[in-house]
Amino acid sequence: MRKIIFVCLIFTGLVLFFSACEDYNDLTAPAPIDFGSADFTTFVAVGNSITAGYQSSSLYESAQMYSFGNLIANQVGTAYEQPLYSDPGTGGRLEIVSIEPFVSTTNSNAGSAINSNLARPYNNLGIPGALLFDVMNATNANNCASAIFAGTPNPMFDLVLRNSALSIGTQFQQAATLSPTFVALWIGNNDVLGYATSGGTSPSSPTDINSFTALFNATANAFASINANVAVGNVFDVSTIAFFTTVGPQMAFNIPWDYLAGLGAPGIFYQKHGEIVATGIADSVTLLTGGIYITLIGGSYAELIGTATGTFYTDNGYPALPPGIDTTKPFGVHPQNPWPDALTLDQDEINTVQSTVIEYNNVIKDAADSNNFALVDVNTLLKNIRANDFTGGTNINGITFKTIYVTGGLFSLDGVHPSNQAHGIIANEFIKAINSKFSSKIPLIDVATIPGSLVFAKKSLNKFGYPKFTKGAFDHLLF
Repeated sequence: MRKIIFVCLIFTGLVLFFSACEDYNDLTAPAPIDFGSADFTTFVAVGNSITAGYQSSSLYESAQMYSFGNLIANQVGTAYEQPLYSDPGTGGRLEIVSIEPFVSTTNSNAGSAINSNLARPYNNLGIPGALLFDVMNATNANNCASAIFAGTPNPMFDLVLRNSALSIGTQFQQAATLSPTFVALWIGNNDVLGYATSGGTSPSSPTDINSFTALFNATANAFASINANVAVGNVFDVSTIAFFTTVGPQMAFNIPWDYLAGLGAPGIFYQKHGEIVATGIADSVTLLTGGIYITLIGGSYAELIGTATGTFYTDNGYPALPPGIDTTKPFGVHPQNPWPDALTLDQDEINTVQSTVIEYNNVIKDAADSNNFALVDVNTLLKNIRANDFTGGTNINGITFKTIYVTGGLFSLDGVHPSNQAHGIIANEFIKAINSKFSSKIPLIDVATIPGSLVFAKKSLNKFGYPKFTKGAFDHLLF
């Protein structure tokens, strides 16, 4: 069967901004603020990679400057120390090589820690890769959830917590040491996101609701005990992020379905979890409407549809082909060489993710209500922006945002973590919730003053073409 060429993305227009290196303090002038009952004397943020300011699969200073916590701190005029890491960051940063065709690269270089000698905990205690379990339990790379449950130590815990020098303890213990007057707590996304981004394969299920409930209530009660004002964010639905919504619709538009039908192929065969011979079949409607989600990683393999290849398995270090896989068959259009399970969220997995998000958010809301926390509904924010994608987008401070990959302006190059400007949008959502809960009048941030996040390995500024990702580009997606 002839090779089917897949066009993943065709972009007709784009406003590009380079990541700025100036301090956000220079972008806004301080003004008198009515804080109501909110006290920002000592402000601390606790969470995962989003709180840390992680973008494009790396943690680096020119993105950390625009973490939502730092934006809030600058808006209210309070000190906020972060575990800064010089560009290009902690390693593996995704960068754009060319625009036509669209090709990315993984920067193999790394920067270095800038202020690791700070003699106290950081105000930004967001740790890339942190799960809910970690906030109250993890103190280093080897006793975090990923090390205990998956055998994968996470060095980000050592970078942020620095317990070899401080010997203070967990994220909560370090936060409490600072005697914070205000805490932004946003944790729990990774408890379902890891399952989703791996196509439901690693881990094979989200954190179960009973464990999540016990852990979150213990965490909320602990923060309530230190008598700080608290604003807590909820978990967002994966259907709103570009990592899941980019590739499938483009496949729907660009695969020659009539040609496949003429060859007797009913559509694209995809493997469900645990199957030896694939039974899932997706047509253009299924892909276009989200009947299944194809992960962004799949963009690198979509052009191979119809060829006899096992590239996915060699790229991902499989010691042997999985049972039932025959790579002499055409990839993606034969049940014995289907679209891989790890690149797909099928309908059952989508249902698992969505029901889990609802359950998690009910727990978070109950905990917020019980402890008199401000609740920041990030899930609804992103759902509303997603809904507006189909009616022209969402205008914020004169900029149109969509959840579309790259051109939508909301996501960095990994398709999961927010862009600089999206951090401004999130910071404003926190500020709105704070103003409502604590009768404060903190002004919103002008998102238009924040630069975009695209990082270029070469200065190519033509039109966007096809997305290509180098091997291992998403190895540290949750870090």
